[in-house]
Amino acid sequence: MDSISDKSTRERSIFRVTVAGGIVNIGLVTFKFSAGILGGSAAMIADAVHSLTDFITDLVLLVFVKLSNKPSDVDHDYGHGKYETLATAIMGLALLVVGVMISYNGLSKAWAALQGQQLATPGYIALIAALLSIILKEWAYRFTIKVGRQVHSQAVVANAWDHRSDAFSSIGTAFGIGGAIFLGPKWAVLDPLAAIVVSVFILKAAYGIIKQATNELLEGSLPANIEEEIVGLAVDELYVSEIHNLRTRNVGNHFAMEMHLRLPGEMTLYDAHLHASNIERRLRERFGQDTLITLHLEPLKVNGQYEKPSEESVGELLKE
Repeated sequence: MDSISDKSTRERSIFRVTVAGGIVNIGLVTFKFSAGILGGSAAMIADAVHSLTDFITDLVLLVFVKLSNKPSDVDHDYGHGKYETLATAIMGLALLVVGVMISYNGLSKAWAALQGQQLATPGYIALIAALLSIILKEWAYRFTIKVGRQVHSQAVVANAWDHRSDAFSSIGTAFGIGGAIFLGPKWAVLDPLAAIVVSVFILKAAYGIIKQATNELLEGSLPANIEEEIVGLAVDELYVSEIHNLRTRNVGNHFAMEMHLRLPGEMTLYDAHLHASNIERRLRERFGQDTLITLHLEPLKVNGQYEKPSEESVGELLKE
């Protein structure tokens, strides 16, 4: 598992990519609100609100990642990694609220149009803002997702999808505004309909982010393929015959795991510790040096019972 193990380097990487995304967001917020008001576009104003929430979540991410990188202390034996998970949940909830607001606004205007109300045709400046947003937000998604995967931060990955959901939002907005402009006033309803379509993408992204963060906050287990890999690395150690009672979870961007493993009962404490240390080393090489590992060693069972090893068997093992 390639990882940036140095916490200060990781924090700097997250800080830089989040600030870069924040600069893109604040610029788009200003331009979109202006374009939405001047161009008379409900879809563009909704898009601007989405970009504003992106900027707010950038600030949330910076604060919570700083907190999550604090070392363990007397009150937090397992560190502060859950702050990062909490930041992910907050970003998901922010997306959810935005999606609901945009959907409600679009439905209200579309219903008004169906009742015979004439909607204003948006201006070209709103279309320009939508096209610019597609380009900039897709760019922000790409450089943010790259860093998020490099540093193994679900919060940064969630922020990247926040950028992409804004790009999707702007695609729908561009189609709606463009259709309303080029097809004439009768098709002005395409503007709020585009906002409704956009809200579906936003709500879907919000659901995925909230589900993942909630699973981590509720101590959900790691995926089955990861657990299988953990067991495989443990049983590869010489003399280890069985792994059971495996428990896994996320602590922020780190894995935590505990398991019971069986070794020959006649093995000395020194040798048992040596084999356990080998397992811990391999697990940390694979999943990161901050992986939390708890191993419980048990002797082999004979006919379902633990038996004290004989002096002869102890002697034979010590000769190997």
